[in-house]
Amino acid sequence: MSRELYSRSHLDTTPPKYNGPLHPLDKAVFQKSIPVLAARVPASQIALILHSEVTRKYLIGLPKVRPIVSDPSAPEGDRLVLLGVSDQAQLSQESLELLESKGNGFTEYNLVLDYDYWTASELLQAILPEELREGAPVGFAATGHIAHVNLNNDYLSYKKTIGQLFLDKNKTIRTVVNKLDNIDTQFRFFQMEVIAGEPDFIVEHHESDCRFTFDFSRVYWNSRLHTEHDRIVQSVHPGEVLVDVFAGVGPFAIPAGKKGCAVMANDLNPASYMYLCQNIKNNEVSEEVRAFCEDGRDFIRNVFARVYDTPFPAYTGPKLSKTALRKLQKQPTCDKPSSDSTPSEANLPRNKIDHFVMNLPDTAIMFLDAFRGVLSTKALQEAYSTMPTIHCHCFTRELEPEQAEIDIKQRVEEKLGGSIDAEIRKVRSVAPGKEMYCISFRLPFEVACNAQD
Repeated sequence: MSRELYSRSHLDTTPPKYNGPLHPLDKAVFQKSIPVLAARVPASQIALILHSEVTRKYLIGLPKVRPIVSDPSAPEGDRLVLLGVSDQAQLSQESLELLESKGNGFTEYNLVLDYDYWTASELLQAILPEELREGAPVGFAATGHIAHVNLNNDYLSYKKTIGQLFLDKNKTIRTVVNKLDNIDTQFRFFQMEVIAGEPDFIVEHHESDCRFTFDFSRVYWNSRLHTEHDRIVQSVHPGEVLVDVFAGVGPFAIPAGKKGCAVMANDLNPASYMYLCQNIKNNEVSEEVRAFCEDGRDFIRNVFARVYDTPFPAYTGPKLSKTALRKLQKQPTCDKPSSDSTPSEANLPRNKIDHFVMNLPDTAIMFLDAFRGVLSTKALQEAYSTMPTIHCHCFTRELEPEQAEIDIKQRVEEKLGGSIDAEIRKVRSVAPGKEMYCISFRLPFEVACNAQD
């Protein structure tokens, strides 16, 4: 039997039911005294008791509770070993004999739990009426120091209580916000209200070894997409050219640039563009990432010619950090890597696009018609022996994977104006009856060469 099983089977650690004011909470109400069995053990025998297989499984296994405490009746004497049972009869004969032989008897110890002990979820269960407990919020999305929740109507009257709990129980959180509206389809950010903490929306968020600064109330950011950001970046090879049509503040563009990719990053939102430029500078990828603030459709139509006419410099290997560069400069000349080791074919300027990422799932498919006729000159057409891969994010109401793939591929081909071979993968469930997917496919050459109505 595990330590956790003993502590939960024999000790009632649920917080007391709460009937006080919702805001601010009366934290003093959350106090509970639990009688537990304790063995008086000399300090010299503590290590044996803690590490013995016979007794270890009976130690109290509650989080934040130390199994060894001073004896209140004799602070300078024996220690008390707290057990996850309330009676000697619950101990095995073997463990009872060991504790009796190495210790100086048993006593009852009153374990006092208070507001600081319980989690936000546990306290919320004690506060809410029974009919609201099952669907109660249990967590949040963290972006820098901001916790973001999306409360449905049933919990709005408890929003300040929920905010206070999340604020109190998470030391890195200084602001808790609740989403008020759907994401703005033009600039991709949502209205929010502060339900706890300070109204500070300027965050510094770390992801993929990059540092992002932005105003959470003016730009779109979703920390739950970290895995998808990383997946796309990992699919792009160093030296390749990536075009990010809806770049936001750079969760795809900045890590790709640090990896050695050349990136054309665009966002229509002036606030996103401002922070994208700041993040490019802060992460030292100004040579790798170029920023634009344009309509997505216009950006797609022009980006092929832009990259061809103003190519990125040849890829010469991974970019070194300032620290690594200083170390390299201190090396004797004979120890430094030779530039001659770079393959000659890699010394060509990068004037062709390898990948597009279109992370605007609500409407990205609607922009695919902009790819019709993008290779508008003979020079562009001759440059592309291999067409770029497009990674387009989208939503679907189809819940069965097979039907979802049919629906997505159909809509993409209709808007693109050509047939495709595609890889389609589910990213996450957004809401009941709404799934997010990513469809990846090669841009058909005939679509890129022929402008269509």
